[in-house]
Amino acid sequence: MASSNPAFSRNEAFGARGAVASSQALSDNDLQSMYNRPSAGSQDTERMTYEDTITKTGLGFALLLVAAVISWVATPVLPFLFILGAIAGFVLGLVNTFKKEPSAPLILAFGAAQGLFVGGISSMFEVIYPGIVTQAVLATLVVVVVTLLLFKSGKIRASKKATKVFLIAMVGYGVFSLVNLGMMIFGGTDQAFGMRSASISILGIDLKLGVVIGILAVLMAAYSLVLDFDFIQKGVNNRLPRKYGWSGAFGIMMTVVWLYVELLRIFALTRE
Repeated sequence: MASSNPAFSRNEAFGARGAVASSQALSDNDLQSMYNRPSAGSQDTERMTYEDTITKTGLGFALLLVAAVISWVATPVLPFLFILGAIAGFVLGLVNTFKKEPSAPLILAFGAAQGLFVGGISSMFEVIYPGIVTQAVLATLVVVVVTLLLFKSGKIRASKKATKVFLIAMVGYGVFSLVNLGMMIFGGTDQAFGMRSASISILGIDLKLGVVIGILAVLMAAYSLVLDFDFIQKGVNNRLPRKYGWSGAFGIMMTVVWLYVELLRIFALTRE
């Protein structure tokens, strides 16, 4: 059956003679070699893939862990190191969040800064509450893995309504955290965790306010992970440029660090 496209029908490559000539030009070995070639990856297509995004995320976390180990060891001698990491991480977090195009160096620098912060604060908490870091790390891994499995199975998905509630809750949480930090800095409270150390009663059970808020924050962090996974899934499906794998890596790193710090604080409050 002749092609309806005149450009194709006039070209012997698309006709019967062209097909025969092409098959004769390629030997059996050539055809087998073409068949055995690996499928095109992100290097070949320059498109975002799951494998490439996982590699970028792993690289970011590797740098974060190296910086965390350095900070863990150095904090007893240089106690201000984690503060520098916190400030640098905050600034780089804002820059990467509002930057239109993802930057690999800035995202890796963010990972390193977060590592300095996490390593330093973990070292101090471990001295006061022995074993707490192991608890927080395991709890963080459990939340991440469970959230990923639920997302992969389709049991939880990002939605406009849930995201709107999430954003409102984030604003409220941010305001509370800033007010609490201000009170701690300017002497409004002498409690180690500020207002979070206050006791409240729920259904006759006495709890620290920080534990209740921390649990809500963990739930928000879990939904933030869902948003990160959703971004990566849509990026791959929509064939975004490969560089946006760094955006996925940045989002996951930021969320996991937030989740870890919240869990670390919850476990600390339960030991007060």
